[in-house]
Amino acid sequence: MCAIYKDYKPSPLRKTAGEDRIMTDHHATVRQAERAAMVEAVVAEAAEAADWLGDEPLDGKVLQALAKVPRHAFVPGRQAAAAYENQPLPIGGRQTISQPFIVAVMSDQAEITAGSRVLEVGTGSGYQAAMLAELGAEVFTLEVLPGLAAEAAAKLAHLGYDRVHCRQGDGAAGWPEAAPFDAILVTAAADRVPGVLLDQLAPGGRMIIPLEEQDTATPAHWRRPRQTLVRIDKAADGSLSEKALLPVAFVPLTGPSAARK
Repeated sequence: MCAIYKDYKPSPLRKTAGEDRIMTDHHATVRQAERAAMVEAVVAEAAEAADWLGDEPLDGKVLQALAKVPRHAFVPGRQAAAAYENQPLPIGGRQTISQPFIVAVMSDQAEITAGSRVLEVGTGSGYQAAMLAELGAEVFTLEVLPGLAAEAAAKLAHLGYDRVHCRQGDGAAGWPEAAPFDAILVTAAADRVPGVLLDQLAPGGRMIIPLEEQDTATPAHWRRPRQTLVRIDKAADGSLSEKALLPVAFVPLTGPSAARK
């Protein structure tokens, strides 16, 4: 079962119609045709984003994971009908489950291999953590909101993701006792890269993070921070290189260690 830290007592799951059928087998065929159509939509969007991401197609292993993970198990019942649309959906607490295309891009850029140790900052519904586990990673995932953290941990446990370790707490502080990590995925937008997370990234590792940039040319009352998904590579000697991937829109990173400018 999903390892749950800080003496968690997950709340009972609120199952939607049909959801109980997939709880004991995350490879079940419930809504398989819809997942296949979602994968096709993700592949098409990746082709459209080639100017940003390059011509290299998404890793086939990432697409296989998309086709396996039951996204409808990670969305509220009222959103179940839209679970396999290629779009973000609200999950409560002013949070969202990311668009499948973005989940695929982040997973692809993280270059997960079997046995990779991965830190996820922002568990949300647990969907991205499930994707990483399907790719063979041992996942350490942090969520600052207690209610979301408990519900995600319960869902991941019911689905049998026993290589996902869940903790409620300050994501920007990382998980130092489990470091170093081969990859770190941050699923909320920061106005700077948290230095403590860079310290927890192993040499040769990759961090995928959405970063904000204020649009100073726009009048203040209309101004919204622009966000870019960024990949940061840490070389063997500890030096860092950064690559902008594509424009994105994420909820902001919060918590005591995520103090903003």
